[in-house]
Amino acid sequence: MKISNQNINVSALRENILEKANEAFSGNKTNDDFSKKMKDAINTVAESQNKASQITKDYELGNETDLTKVIMQQQISNIAFQMTLNVRNKVLSSYKDIMNMPV
Repeated sequence: MKISNQNINVSALRENILEKANEAFSGNKTNDDFSKKMKDAINTVAESQNKASQITKDYELGNETDLTKVIMQQQISNIAFQMTLNVRNKVLSSYKDIMNMPV
């Protein structure tokens, strides 16, 4: 029984991923949507870093007593920044590859 449930879940997950991919690559989207999503993602990372900075400051001042909460927020901020940095590096690498393609 568990195997068939997992197969159904995997099938549903695959269908969901395919739907999302089709939506992302459909011609109905404009460049404004992409730039808006990128700005939103960068703003989310910036907010995460600001939140980590503020909670660290609060901990140092004694306003926050939960060290686990502070460390978790710092890790979330760090992971978000690392992911943003990796995406930027991949985009730059792709751009360089395209520019070096023979015509």
